Amino acid sequence: MYTVCVRDHFMIAHSFEGEVFGPAQNLHGATYVVDVEFRRPELDSDGVVVDIGLAGKVLSEVLADLNFRNLDDEAAFKGRNTTTEFLASVIFARLCERVASGALGGNARQIASMRVTLHESHVAWAAYESELPG
Repeated sequence: MYTVCVRDHFMIAHSFEGEVFGPAQNLHGATYVVDVEFRRPELDSDGVVVDIGLAGKVLSEVLADLNFRNLDDEAAFKGRNTTTEFLASVIFARLCERVASGALGGNARQIASMRVTLHESHVAWAAYESELPG
């Protein structure tokens, strides 16, 4: 399996509901470093997994919708704890939509799977990975 990875970051504010979260139940900020791995078993006709420049651009666009937001105020997340794990799956889903729409180039529709990793710090991170639909 071939893999290409791009990295970016975003900053948010949010709070959690539930005793398990302790002081994180209060409003707090987070800066996430995001790694996205695009995978496919064979290279495309240009010899790449995905255009790395387009991949970075599209990731930045997806993250722009979250950056500098208080996620507690976002209607899309109403009633949800916006945990690192949950946010990884949201970014994954939004990237899948971009792949399907051709935003990463027509050959990118052959990407077999992706992994989205959100690094909370140098000692803690969470990820979501799956095969792409279709």
